[in-house]
Amino acid sequence: MIVDPQSIVLTSFGVVMAAAAFEDFRRLVIPNLLPIMLVALWPIYFAASPSLYGALAAIGCAAAVFLVGALLFARGWLGGGDVKLLAAATLWAGPAGTPSLLMLTGILGGVLALFLLMPLGTHLAAGARAMLGQPPLDAASGFKTPVPYGVAIAGAALIVTLSPYFG
Repeated sequence: MIVDPQSIVLTSFGVVMAAAAFEDFRRLVIPNLLPIMLVALWPIYFAASPSLYGALAAIGCAAAVFLVGALLFARGWLGGGDVKLLAAATLWAGPAGTPSLLMLTGILGGVLALFLLMPLGTHLAAGARAMLGQPPLDAASGFKTPVPYGVAIAGAALIVTLSPYFG
């Protein structure tokens, strides 16, 4: 049996993204190690179809997303872990997948935010967080309810990055 390195790297990508989504939901924190792992694994993923232009374009897109994300972080509109995870996901999506990644992240994040604003969503999320041993969030915060945007980022990244392999 021959093991394809590309399959191992894509599986690792999926596992790291799932871990980022889980940790962001559980603690509202994305550990720095997860985006670092994604950036470290990317050259192996990219080696399957290397081109200097493709590498520079992917790095440029990721840098642009990081810079815009840093501005959003400075204004308090996005978390630092979300910015790092989104930039790492952009690296994997490449220039062709970046618009899809950003739009899908926005859509999934909006749906998640609306769900968490609904009473049912608030109660389900509180119950799940309690089962994971986390303290409950302040239910009276209303529109200040924190949204684990890493869940939306990870979901969009998995769809955009892995869908070409299933089509």
